[in-house]
Amino acid sequence: MRRVVFNQKGGVGKTTIACNLAALSAAAGQRTLLVDLDPQANSTQYLLGDQADALELTLADYYQETLSFTWFPKEVGAYVHATPIDQLSLLPAHEMLGEMMSRLESRYKIGKLKDVLDQLDAYDAVYIDTPPAFNFYTLSALIAADRCLIPFDCDDFSRRALYQLLNRVREVQQDHNRNLDVEGIVVNHFQERANLPRTLVAELAEEGLPILQTRLSHSVIIRESHQHAIPVVNYAPNHKLAEQFRSLFNELNGEK
Repeated sequence: MRRVVFNQKGGVGKTTIACNLAALSAAAGQRTLLVDLDPQANSTQYLLGDQADALELTLADYYQETLSFTWFPKEVGAYVHATPIDQLSLLPAHEMLGEMMSRLESRYKIGKLKDVLDQLDAYDAVYIDTPPAFNFYTLSALIAADRCLIPFDCDDFSRRALYQLLNRVREVQQDHNRNLDVEGIVVNHFQERANLPRTLVAELAEEGLPILQTRLSHSVIIRESHQHAIPVVNYAPNHKLAEQFRSLFNELNGEK
């Protein structure tokens, strides 16, 4: 299973959702890999904390090697790092990813991520965190994945962006990856007592969009977990939001 968490809009919770679902996957006994494709490296920082600054090999180094025609390339596993969470590994990002994107595009390296994941076939589950844009890296992720999870922030701007996003995913399905399944839209930062979020979600469901049943609340616990570099499901396992993440994980995996 390769699940990409994708939205062109920033601040919708891609990193938080990807990391917490990956942590739950690892807790369920699955060998899990999280791939950080965002040059901001937020997932890398979230899972490793200060250790992220000491990494010698990242995904940027792998891509640099593909651009350099190295005769004796490193094994793909050399770029994968353990995290403090048992069973959860990380293919980390680096800010250099942003600088090399145009060269990767011009050299037609769009399928390299899929090649990497095909080689890392010992993992039971792969989660891919993407940048807040539709670019080389997000397209690479959509080509490499078989499931697409779309976080949705409850406001009108997000709703308008959602239609464009779904059209882009359909285009990727038609042109690059017919096996890609839109797994669902996860409502994030949901305020159940506010009228606007409830109305927006109800209208999207009436339109036939694949809105998942689980709603993720807005909570300051997210910032605390980011600060401590520990996913919420591990940092505060009894918190309401941790329970919601477990519910989302179960819903995605067909469990009650």
